[in-house]
Amino acid sequence: MTFLNLQWASPLVLFLLPLIVLPWFARSQEKTVVWSKFVPVDPLSNFIGATLKFLASLAMACLILALAKPYLPEQTVERIGEGAEVVVLVDRSRSMDDAFAIKGQLLMASVGKKDSKRRVAKKYLLEFVDKRPDDRFGFVLFSDKAVDILPLTYNKESIRATINANALGKGLSETNISRALITAAEMFDGQDYRGSRIVLLVSDGGRELSDEAKQKITEIYQREKVSLYWLYMRSVTGMTLDEAKGDNRRWTDTPERKLHTFFKSISVPYRAFEIESMKTFSQAMDTIDKQQYQTLIFEETLPREEKATLFYLVAMFTALILTLAQFYTAWGVRKAYKV
Repeated sequence: MTFLNLQWASPLVLFLLPLIVLPWFARSQEKTVVWSKFVPVDPLSNFIGATLKFLASLAMACLILALAKPYLPEQTVERIGEGAEVVVLVDRSRSMDDAFAIKGQLLMASVGKKDSKRRVAKKYLLEFVDKRPDDRFGFVLFSDKAVDILPLTYNKESIRATINANALGKGLSETNISRALITAAEMFDGQDYRGSRIVLLVSDGGRELSDEAKQKITEIYQREKVSLYWLYMRSVTGMTLDEAKGDNRRWTDTPERKLHTFFKSISVPYRAFEIESMKTFSQAMDTIDKQQYQTLIFEETLPREEKATLFYLVAMFTALILTLAQFYTAWGVRKAYKV
């Protein structure tokens, strides 16, 4: 039921509203005098009496309205902000439990330690989410299978909880990156295009893709107008994604380089960041944060909002005034009799 632009959980209580006229039918306290001219005209007293009756009616009305449990229903509103729609695609393979590969150092396992690639990714992904209040985030993790853990949402608590949960436990053995890339892009399928779409791939390795997988990835990324960022968590000491002079021959046909070459060929905005420390990860996230800001028109769901408290406060305030008025009247009568 709608009344006063509010919904009411107990609308039958509203039938008690006619009771607010009772203060105006209070028992008369007029006295009989032998001659009416003995009674002085007192406009101020008449005004005060009418005001007190009005306040009594107001207090009763507010109590009745509060007991009817008014609320604003859940509603969807359009907002204008600046940001992007981001699907975070995180590698859950066992190698993400290791530390970064740094030139001149041996590769070390660091399962459960703060310097593991997965823990470092968690730290800076959380910071990235916190810095972008208007972004819409989704989350996909993958190993041998891709799992869309969280669909696109504006709920920052949900994406934060998902990122934190991903940092728990140990990684899995296999990596199916082709299925993961497709699953991430499919999150945008059927969604209204709002201006900026990103798949943020966080992974330390690649895998050779079949021709069929390459074709499907190319088609869906072009159709959904998705930008791709790869945060490559370096696993091979000294190896870069792009060929360089003096490269080790073993790096020529590595899956990572082949994947990097494929990403550059699919005709969508793409950039790779080679991560070898917490500092380079932070710098990469800052770069992405500065680049991906566009005006977005997005929908926000406002939760149900209870409104009974306001009516209770008004009723309490008016009841306090009426109580003080009664005390003042009693004090005045007692003082008059003493005179």
